[in-house]
Amino acid sequence: MTSVESRFLDQKASIMPVSLRGRKVEDEGVVPLINENDSRHQSPDKMGQSEYQEKKGIKGDELNVAVLLFLYVLQGIPLGLAAAIPLLLTNRHVSYKDQAQFSFAYWPFSIKLLWAPIVDSCFISSFGRRKTWLVPVQYLIGITMLLLSANVDFYLGEHDQSPNIVALTGMFFFLNFLAATQDIAVDGWALTMLQRHNVGYASTCNSVGQTAGYFLGYVFYIGLESYGLVTLSGFLFFWGIVFLCATTLVAIFKHEVTDKTKLTSAEENHPDLGVVETYTLLWKIIKLPLMPFMILVLLTSKMGFSAADSVTSLKLIEQGVPKDKLAMLAVPMIPLQILLPLVISRYTVGSKPMNVYLMAIVPRLILGLIFAGLVYVTPMFMLGNGQFPLYYYGMIVCIYSVHQIFANCMFVSIMAFFARVSDPAVGGTYMTMLNTLTNLGGNWPATLALWAVDSITVKECQGGDREKIAPSNVCDGAVQTDLCEDFGGTCVVLTEGYYIESVACFFLGLLWLLWGWRTIKWLQDANLDEWRVVETKKQKV
Repeated sequence: MTSVESRFLDQKASIMPVSLRGRKVEDEGVVPLINENDSRHQSPDKMGQSEYQEKKGIKGDELNVAVLLFLYVLQGIPLGLAAAIPLLLTNRHVSYKDQAQFSFAYWPFSIKLLWAPIVDSCFISSFGRRKTWLVPVQYLIGITMLLLSANVDFYLGEHDQSPNIVALTGMFFFLNFLAATQDIAVDGWALTMLQRHNVGYASTCNSVGQTAGYFLGYVFYIGLESYGLVTLSGFLFFWGIVFLCATTLVAIFKHEVTDKTKLTSAEENHPDLGVVETYTLLWKIIKLPLMPFMILVLLTSKMGFSAADSVTSLKLIEQGVPKDKLAMLAVPMIPLQILLPLVISRYTVGSKPMNVYLMAIVPRLILGLIFAGLVYVTPMFMLGNGQFPLYYYGMIVCIYSVHQIFANCMFVSIMAFFARVSDPAVGGTYMTMLNTLTNLGGNWPATLALWAVDSITVKECQGGDREKIAPSNVCDGAVQTDLCEDFGGTCVVLTEGYYIESVACFFLGLLWLLWGWRTIKWLQDANLDEWRVVETKKQKV
């Protein structure tokens, strides 16, 4: 459960207008990022009393809000389905190295900055700047889902065959790549689709819609699948048809605003940058003297949490916890994820938002050890019928709720810090780059942690016909595990790598903190002018 939720939290950061990311960092539910130069966030005396008085409420934008919400729901479906695959693979005895390989399917949302400038700058004017990308991308998502529905059972290893991890990773990486591209287009379209005074609803549609889509693709699917009410192939086929139908309706009936007098202030006040200009700007940001240290912090700060965030949920399933019950435990977390950012944001305003971030690191490292302890004692709670008592699930919810508090403390505080230091003149590009680095800083340790579990875990096949089993009697992966069981043996864990990795991550996190504490304090205390890439009049003087 922790791996899925933490990964979604990070993706949210990559979603923030670049959305759930900002939630998409935007990736963890968050404080609104405000650009004081944006008229939709200005007070009435700056914006004009008449405009504020004459234009209030959602009237006239009801359909537009519904369309945006639905588009973001569709965007969350591939993310949720990708999160469900590791749970299905665990029941098929795949190795954690295979799980690590599949984790690359989550990376597109974390690296979409690489192609976002192309999506923003290249389009067919007569068809629509955003529809140029949205329509073909969503058609591709629908077609890919239909193709995947016909082959997913084979890829997962039907008829006792080994799962095809390479094919699964490639297909879901492609799906998430398309969803990330759709996110870029929808984020941009939201600025012109809504009336000027309603643009603030765009972030709400993003957060609510993507969360709902993720819930449908992950929690809802796992629940139905566990009770035999739906198959993955059937679920993919259904949503493939939905994507094709919805995209056709959008292409035919939904038109973009082309009249510049009707554009929102967000687009009016920020001139378009070409592909070359945008990449040049990114390079200027990277060359800032403070940025190498910021990049190193963002890419390494989550190493100490990698075992807890990426492996725990899979280990709980391995210990016998039903995957549908584990997925459903995400439901009571939803209100908490909504309320926590609102509370935490009160402590992240001002010039030192990262103080909250630093204070949350040690408790979160300790929670990593608690998660390892939870996995260790899980078999003791199993009843004779293979089920677990209600109080066991209550214990998981309590532990995970505490984890969510500290995870959100770190998320909200670093988002506040990004909002503070980002150059207002190029805030969108600046924020997106920092969010991308944050997401990458969570993805690579998670992938490495999954891969390392198998490397330090020792399993031996005991019993059965030892001569027909592999000579070393080692159970490493699905093939050797099935071979051991086929000849009457049982795979016994001699050394559990997850516990070793959890302890190692705890001490690694403490060592990182010795450097990270001073570095973050130094970055936080730096003059804001040192973060700027566009020279201001004050700087010139």
